[in-house]
Amino acid sequence: MFTNELATLIGSALDEDIGSGDITTACTVPQTAVGKGFIVAKEPLVLAGIAVAKRVFLTVNSDLELSLLLEDGSRAMIGERLLEVTGNLAAILTAERTALNFLQRLSGIATLTRSFVDKVANTSVRILDTRKTTPGWRFLEKAAVKAGGGYNHRFGLYDGILIKDNHIVAAGGIRQAVMAVRACETSRLKVQVEVETLDQLAEAISAGSDAVLLDNMDIDTMAEAVQRAGGKILLEASGGITLENVRQVADTGVDLISAGALTHSARAVDMSMEVEAVS
Repeated sequence: MFTNELATLIGSALDEDIGSGDITTACTVPQTAVGKGFIVAKEPLVLAGIAVAKRVFLTVNSDLELSLLLEDGSRAMIGERLLEVTGNLAAILTAERTALNFLQRLSGIATLTRSFVDKVANTSVRILDTRKTTPGWRFLEKAAVKAGGGYNHRFGLYDGILIKDNHIVAAGGIRQAVMAVRACETSRLKVQVEVETLDQLAEAISAGSDAVLLDNMDIDTMAEAVQRAGGKILLEASGGITLENVRQVADTGVDLISAGALTHSARAVDMSMEVEAVS
């Protein structure tokens, strides 16, 4: 899945970095030189994107030999080796930065996601991502969320129904929006409605929604929403979710918590490549 998209993305990234050629490597590394490189964690992290990094190296030179020393989802400590690559030294050095860019970004998402998941340990809550992703990277970033122990929300506008505030305004109300979706949607996807107040929650439930997104509610209102829903409908909390408050949100009794921060605010983790010249 997404094989063509990945090839295109890697190709564009390499074109951006290499351009007409890697001048420094061409001037300093003999074309016949053979070497070995290791990608090493420089801080504790959760790994994601290791197969993407491998693909980058093989795109530059298909004769390189690679060993993936850890799998996506693995925790890595400082100094731990993640990937080994052997072969043409010039190719290894040319591919290094692009491979690291993918791996650092995606591992950053997985690491942040695991932090959120750990915060809600021993609850039944699932941590979800959103569509707040880097354009063109969504399939990779959502895979990184899963590597970190999270779950994927809808992938795009085509595989899930979420009636948001602007849809409600355009349709003339929550009930009208739900009825309109039921009338025109033939695939029978579950219908979720975004609400901001307890009155809207009651309207969404009475309109026959399958799930409700509690948007930017404070903790007390959210807890009251859980009580009023009484387990009759799936409840998702979203908006303003942070590592500092996610446990409080989970303890209200909601079923799902979605956080755009997993993808739009994750920092790239620190890792580097160490190279040994073999011959």
